[in-house]
Amino acid sequence: MTPRTSRPAGKRATILDVAAAAGVSRQTVTRAMNGMKGISQDTRDRVQKLAAEMGYTPSRFAKGLVQGAQISIGLAIPDLTNPYFPAFASSVVEAATERDWNVVVDDYGHGTGSAADAAARLAPQVDALIGYLAPQPDEAQALMGRRPVVALDSPGAGTAGGISFDYRHAAQLALARLASRGCRNIVFLDSDHGGPASSRSAAAAEVAAKAGLRLTRLETEPSAAAAKLAVAVLPGGGERIDGILAFNDLMAAGALKALQESGVSVPTECAVIGMDGIPLGELVTPELTTLSLDLRAVGRAAVGLLEGLLSGSIAERSPEAYLTLEHQLVVRQSA
Repeated sequence: MTPRTSRPAGKRATILDVAAAAGVSRQTVTRAMNGMKGISQDTRDRVQKLAAEMGYTPSRFAKGLVQGAQISIGLAIPDLTNPYFPAFASSVVEAATERDWNVVVDDYGHGTGSAADAAARLAPQVDALIGYLAPQPDEAQALMGRRPVVALDSPGAGTAGGISFDYRHAAQLALARLASRGCRNIVFLDSDHGGPASSRSAAAAEVAAKAGLRLTRLETEPSAAAAKLAVAVLPGGGERIDGILAFNDLMAAGALKALQESGVSVPTECAVIGMDGIPLGELVTPELTTLSLDLRAVGRAAVGLLEGLLSGSIAERSPEAYLTLEHQLVVRQSA
């Protein structure tokens, strides 16, 4: 009778589980699953049958070590028309190329596309996945099985690893700057893609309350055109807004355009701060003050984390598998 082992419900089968169930060594499982010589056909068939029953599939990374195949990683991006994401993607490709890895990109943020859709398309092709996967990071990890997923901007995700951003720190920088300019009636121009309130606006609301600043959340599509329309209908008079903090730099650029067309002087009558630090901020008038991320560093950190997870030098879901990065305030003319 073939030996069997038990494992916790819901835990993905590993090579060790298959080896124990088949009563063979780990090396024999590797040979059976990769079509290598050195074992009998009966043993090969038995191991492969058990692996199928247990839902075990060898990682393409492990197969690459055995067969010399090149590593492929997936990169899930929600919108390549937003300059933030091409800059981030470029940094991932740069870091991956240094390791002689392939990168397969999926731009899912159009029509009815979702992060889970992107993961489903990428899973058959890649050894691991990096992506902006909210609100479905756990679904993406499930689709990838034992292969690691590094989710960006999804704190609390159950993925193998992740990179988050300290939005409370960012809000403190931005609101302190606006307060120093005398702003007291501030709008957070939020993306309506993040649910009731994005993590960015939630952090800003918390910081504003502690600082005694009035902060009103206004949500719209995360684009320059939508932000321009939203800001154009803000009330004037005694309720005039004297500061705007935007979800991203594209929305901040739209806000600047709306204020300009309304005859509102920036920053004298209304100061504006964006977030992300894309090059666009230096091309608008007035130049945009922004909460900037070093996107090259973010991409390199994601690839480095993935490399550790693939090699086993970083244990999945360990404290070392989750990084938190901070924005820096870049002061220009708009605030």
